[in-house]
Amino acid sequence: MVVDKIPTRKVSEAVAEEVEKLIEKGTFQAGEKLPSVRELCEMFGVGRSAVRDAITTLSGKGIVYVKQGEGTYVYEFDPSRLFNHTLMLPSSKDIIELFQVRKILETGIAEKAAIHRSEVNLERMEECLNDQTENNWESDFQFHLTLAQSTGNEILIQFMQFISATIQKAMIDFHQYIGQKPETLKKIHQQHREIFEAIQSRKPKDAHKKMGEHLSFVEKELLESHVLQEESEQ
Repeated sequence: MVVDKIPTRKVSEAVAEEVEKLIEKGTFQAGEKLPSVRELCEMFGVGRSAVRDAITTLSGKGIVYVKQGEGTYVYEFDPSRLFNHTLMLPSSKDIIELFQVRKILETGIAEKAAIHRSEVNLERMEECLNDQTENNWESDFQFHLTLAQSTGNEILIQFMQFISATIQKAMIDFHQYIGQKPETLKKIHQQHREIFEAIQSRKPKDAHKKMGEHLSFVEKELLESHVLQEESEQ
């Protein structure tokens, strides 16, 4: 296979674009497993972190999905039929509706994760928590995605990935807002830690409750930031 080498600037974005082009051309077919991270590194002449970040980007766009312990696969259908990946959460109604879905989905995910999580899952969650020492939406998103992976339920994992682009947008908006509110950021980190501890201790009811409290708090803060933004634009 002949592919162009990737320039050093914006490496992960460029890798994501090239993989997406190969999928569009049919080089990588729907349902097919992508080459391994090592093979993609060699193919594009880049490092492992760039490839991993590119896969996260493509996963967020609903183009690929990661099957834990197996690899990365191209989606067999267009998830945009179910969800609009360009949704920019322009209204309070969109935010409320998104969090209605998240509260139904992620409280159940947290509960199942407390039952089925492995030591590897816990290690990955802890990595995400340790990355949240700064205002980092990506580690926030990865923490929530890791919880879904911890359930061992492929449908739940894929459903989370279907709506991940919209969730990412909400997280980016939220982290931009709380960047100026260190106490709120500290509260978010503490909530994530409490969810983790409930899952680590195999307490599904506590995990369900803590996740619900966390999402309600984030929704309230995000709605507040949206109202302030609207007022500043008037």
